Amino acid sequence: MIVEATTPTRIDFAGSTLDLYPLYLFLEGGTTDNAAINWLSKVRIETRDDGEIHLRSEDLKTELVAPSVEELPLDQDLDLVARVVKFYAPETGVDVITENTVPHGSGVGASSSLLIALSGALDRINGTDLDPKLFVEYGANLEAQVIAIPTGKQDYVAALYGGVNAIRFGVEGWQRENLVAEEEKLRTLEQRIVLSFTGESHFSGTNNWAMLKRFIEDAPNSRACMRSIGEIAVEMREALQAFDLDEVARLLGREWECRKQLAEGVTTPQIDNMVEAAQAAGGLASKIMGAGGGGCMITIVAEGRRGDVERALGDSGATVMPFKIARQGLTVTEI
Repeated sequence: MIVEATTPTRIDFAGSTLDLYPLYLFLEGGTTDNAAINWLSKVRIETRDDGEIHLRSEDLKTELVAPSVEELPLDQDLDLVARVVKFYAPETGVDVITENTVPHGSGVGASSSLLIALSGALDRINGTDLDPKLFVEYGANLEAQVIAIPTGKQDYVAALYGGVNAIRFGVEGWQRENLVAEEEKLRTLEQRIVLSFTGESHFSGTNNWAMLKRFIEDAPNSRACMRSIGEIAVEMREALQAFDLDEVARLLGREWECRKQLAEGVTTPQIDNMVEAAQAAGGLASKIMGAGGGGCMITIVAEGRRGDVERALGDSGATVMPFKIARQGLTVTEI
């Protein structure tokens, strides 16, 4: 049996970090707004006649072999993949090949996307037909074991569903809402967003943990800024739903200004220079993806100024990265 699965990654507009348990409980609920993009994670699983587990990452050029799923080692290379395989525990041996088509440290949720693809493929191999929402719950817990820091859930939701999303978090869990369905609007949104890679590697776990810790300790401005981000995320949902892109840009800029106050390292002089260069060329607002700290950046551009902004970002040291909004999320195919 051979199963292949793919999932998109994501860009985010507002409310990153608010998907982090238990932060959204402290805030009486949180909203995160994002969009899935066609930078894909890919998984291929083939069952074996023996009980051996063979794991291989095409992008990391790393392999791991174990005599059985029970003997699959953890806390080594490919730890995340090993934990997911060990958790779903296929009854036969398997060859697992994974690939992320995303720059390392991009901050667009590549590891979470891969985890959802792997979960979907293993569910098909096992024939268990789980509720896909469980992939999100299990995934957040498994990834937290790997990075030893609390994890959010927005990345998993975008990978699972695709599209442009508002995800609401609260006592009863999470709910996802599709904000933009019309094809013409999706194409317009793609044209008004420039995605670039800053060249600085991003690790969201560190900044998310710093932000959560500062909130709990009631560090100066921390709680006020986080509450402001929560309010902006609610307004962003309304702006995306109304497809008011000027308002989307205004809120994106406000969110970024608040986020920079949450922890050290959210921005850098290099990132600030890129934001200023984009703005001078016709960018309405820019924001680093996720918690901040490097990786990819989106810029909402004025109509007719996309080329100017792309050139300015390139001149400032950023790499413009083509993308499309992913119209669908997890796909699983049996070959």
